[in-house]
Amino acid sequence: MAIRRRRLGYTLAGCALLLAGIVSASVATAAAADTARITVLYDAFGKPSAMEKDWGYAVLVEYAGRRILFDTGNDPEILARNAKAKAVDLARLDFVVLSHRHGDHMGGMTYLLRVNPDVKIYAPKENFGVYGFSLPSAFYRRDESLTPEQRYYGGSPPPVMKFGSAWPNAHFELIENNTQIAPGIHLISLVSDRPGTLELRELSLAIETPDGMVLIVGCSHPGIENIVQAAAGINSHIHLVIGGLHLVTAQDSNINQVVTSLHDTWKVDSVAPGHCTGEPAFAALKKAYGKRYLYAGLGTSLQIGSTP
Repeated sequence: MAIRRRRLGYTLAGCALLLAGIVSASVATAAAADTARITVLYDAFGKPSAMEKDWGYAVLVEYAGRRILFDTGNDPEILARNAKAKAVDLARLDFVVLSHRHGDHMGGMTYLLRVNPDVKIYAPKENFGVYGFSLPSAFYRRDESLTPEQRYYGGSPPPVMKFGSAWPNAHFELIENNTQIAPGIHLISLVSDRPGTLELRELSLAIETPDGMVLIVGCSHPGIENIVQAAAGINSHIHLVIGGLHLVTAQDSNINQVVTSLHDTWKVDSVAPGHCTGEPAFAALKKAYGKRYLYAGLGTSLQIGSTP
C-alpha cells in the first residue's frame, strides 16, 4: 500500500510539473504573440548609447508572433555590435526584407548570413540584379545561319537562363508585384522614376493592425506619397509610417508638399521618420504632427498600438 501511495504521489507530482510546463509555455507563447514593436538597429542619429551610429538603415519588426528584419544596414560589424547591444538575436527570424539594392541597406548581409544562413529573404526582382535573376532564353534573337561555335550555347540554350547573385547561398524570394507574404503582412513593390534612381525597384513592408496600416519604408525612392497610396489600396487607414522618406537633399517647397500630403491628404496618424528623411524634413514633420511625431533614433523601440 505504501508503495502504491508513493507511486501515486510521483504520478501526481509529474502531472503537476507537466501542467506547469504547459502553462509556462502557453504564457511565453502568448507574451511573444502580444509583442508588437519596431526596434531601430541601424541609423546615423540617436541618443548616446553602446550602439554605433552609421549611415544606413535596419529595423527589427515584431508583430503577431513574427520577427522580421527589415534591411541590414551599411556595415556587417556595426550591425553585429548594435544587435548585441540591444540583445537582439538575428539567428531567430521568420524572414528578412531587403528594401532595395543600395549598400547602406544591404551591407550587413555578411553578418546576417553568418548567424542565420537559412533565413528566407524577400528582395526586389530586378533585371540582372544583385539578388539574382532568371528569364526565358527566348528573350534574344537567333540566327541559324551561324556555325554552332558562333551561337550562344552552341545553338541549344536552356529554356530558362539563371543569373547569379552577390550571395549565391542565400535563400532569396524575388518580389516583382505587391504581394501578401503572410496573413495581414504585405510587400509593396514600386519602381522609382526619379533622377538618379531611375528604374530602381523598392519594397516596403505594410502590416495590417487593428489600429490601421503600419508602413515600414527603406528610402522611399519611388516617392513616399506613391508608397502610401499603394498601402491605402489595402487599407485606407494609415496608422504609422516609419523609415526613410528620402528628403535629405530636398528643398523646403518639396518637403512641405510631402508633409501636407501625409498629414492632410492621406491623414496618416503618426510618423516616425529616420535615415534619409533629412534634418529639415524632421523639423517640418515634427511641427505638423506635434505629439504624433515619434522619435525613432538608433536604439529606439516603438510599441505598435493605438498610441505608438
